[in-house]
Amino acid sequence: MNNQKENIIRLWKAIYGASHIELLNQFISEVETVKKEITILPNEEEWYKDVTVYSIYVDLFNKDFQGLEAKLDYLQELGVSCLWLLPILDSPGRDAGFDIKDYRKIRPDLLGYKAQDEVFDGFLKKAHAKGIKVLFDIAINHTSNEHPWFLESKKSTDNPYRDYYIWNKDTDKYLDARIIFYGIEESNWKKEGDEYFFHRFFDFQPDLNFRNPQVLVEMSRNFLFWLKKGVDGFRADAIPYLWKEEGTACENLPKTHEIVKFFRAVIDYVRPNTLLLAEACQKPKDVIEYFGDGDECHAGYHFPLMPQIYKALESESAEPIIHTLSKEITPDIPAGSQWFTFLRCHDELSLELVYVTEEDRKYIHESYCKQEQWDFRLGQGISSRLSELMDNDPNKIALIYSVMLTLPGTPVVYYGDEFGKQNDTQFYQEQIKLTGKDDTRFLVRGRINWDELEAELQNPNSLSSNVYRLLSKMLKLRSQHKAFGRGDIQWLSSPHKNILMYKRTHGQDCILIVQNLSSSTSQLQIDELVSKELLGNNVNWNASTKQLSMKAHAYQWFKI
Repeated sequence: MNNQKENIIRLWKAIYGASHIELLNQFISEVETVKKEITILPNEEEWYKDVTVYSIYVDLFNKDFQGLEAKLDYLQELGVSCLWLLPILDSPGRDAGFDIKDYRKIRPDLLGYKAQDEVFDGFLKKAHAKGIKVLFDIAINHTSNEHPWFLESKKSTDNPYRDYYIWNKDTDKYLDARIIFYGIEESNWKKEGDEYFFHRFFDFQPDLNFRNPQVLVEMSRNFLFWLKKGVDGFRADAIPYLWKEEGTACENLPKTHEIVKFFRAVIDYVRPNTLLLAEACQKPKDVIEYFGDGDECHAGYHFPLMPQIYKALESESAEPIIHTLSKEITPDIPAGSQWFTFLRCHDELSLELVYVTEEDRKYIHESYCKQEQWDFRLGQGISSRLSELMDNDPNKIALIYSVMLTLPGTPVVYYGDEFGKQNDTQFYQEQIKLTGKDDTRFLVRGRINWDELEAELQNPNSLSSNVYRLLSKMLKLRSQHKAFGRGDIQWLSSPHKNILMYKRTHGQDCILIVQNLSSSTSQLQIDELVSKELLGNNVNWNASTKQLSMKAHAYQWFKI
């Protein structure tokens, strides 16, 4: 206990030196009080390595938390063991909830306008009873311009909240910071009154000023509030940008890491093994910096892997995937850390030059941006759901999921993928009117019509039914084998470049994965000692001759 307290003090001094010690002591006293009050047991160590994550907007999935609660059986049956709730905190909703105006309140519409403690606490209890963990987004780099801090901040230069944000008399500061929403925003500064405030994302999302220690304390208090509720983890949105320094790109700076370590130390002090997940759109060698020495984030997204899976499928070659997961691109990570992998999410299929080459960006964009409407940030990404990217072909959808689910890491399933949800043009147009921004990412969101879906799932010939049948089998099987979330990977050679083949091994659990990335049939000899066929699609396996015939976009999982 004393070591944890000393760690918080050490990190504070690394950020602010010996100043504001009285504020620190007051905060530590609050942390100790919460530690005594909390009644929820810590999670088991490294639980996040064994789960399948399902990512949803609560309102778009099924109206509110009561609607989500009603679908917990559906999710459990699908094979989901962790829910990632996309922004649920109180917000004007101009950036899908990432523009937070109150960190301790859930949006009233998600509660059915009932008491927060009754609805959310009850939902958590029922999810946990079904063995489903719950984590949610918390944007720590910026707030909404409707947050009370900012409303106070803009009143006058001597307001105590002025220093919660970054104000300047002109736009001549932090000139080396790139414009993240290139093609949507023209500057990182916006004028308000006689001065400008700094923002890295939309101009209605002012960046917080972590040079002010009060900001670090307030944001840490927000974590404490939800830890007491029993939330299992937090997705730390946009963490590479927390600390700003003149003459730098204002990304991945040393004090940003100290801030993240501080958050982790506070969380570990109160409820160990609560997940801190890094949302850092960076190269793996930069993302692993957010794992620290096992003292920053527990996990981070493997952003470069996603576009390379698409490239592998289009080029009918296993090489892009193997190269991306080589030590050259993806270094080893601390023992307790984990990659989170995904195919689609609430954002675009990102093609940032931070982690793809100009050549790859051009190739992937030309291959998959099949409608002008899907273009995001002038060629820097593609806004489309998985099903449409895969030409609404159940076999291609299942294959690309087979790849993602069997590679190292914890998989994230985006809501609707399991039944081939389509792009939602109507929702996209609604959001343009609401936000005033032509953000094509709204295409990949949209609501689920459960009456229509249930009818589709009952029709064995429908796209939804076929996709659900194939994906649900994989999700359930994956949950039975720790080799997928914790195991080593051994690449196996094949005479065909289109065959992606490897073994996943954890202790006595060893699984052979064979996948045909091409649109034509492949024949190959399997030299491994196969004990059982676990799962396959469009394959013919002859156990006596060890010949495997694979049709286009086929896959086979073997127990060996």
